Amino acid sequence: MDLTRSLSDVVALLAGLVAALAPFFWADNAGAAGQPLLILGTLLIVSALWAILGAGGASSWVTAAFGALLFVSPWAFGFDGASAAAWTAWIAGAVTVVVGLLTTLQARSAAPARA
Repeated sequence: MDLTRSLSDVVALLAGLVAALAPFFWADNAGAAGQPLLILGTLLIVSALWAILGAGGASSWVTAAFGALLFVSPWAFGFDGASAAAWTAWIAGAVTVVVGLLTTLQARSAAPARA
């Protein structure tokens, strides 16, 4: 089991949990943020759990893509004015993108060269 891959999946799982649970904490001012945060957070949770449980799971690229979608969701869905929900999306999305891309780059550099 690749420890770096496992740690990145755990970080993606935690970021997904934060995003999915945030609408319940910011209920007074979440408004339009509730559904995108819940859906994208749940997608992150499912992909991370799938990878952690060893079912193959989503690649790091997919995790990074979900993180990118989460990062741009405040602008795309118009809740950039709701500061708590927007900052939750920006931070969770950025962390997920960084971890996903770093894991992808590490896996690519560790792969044996083909002749």
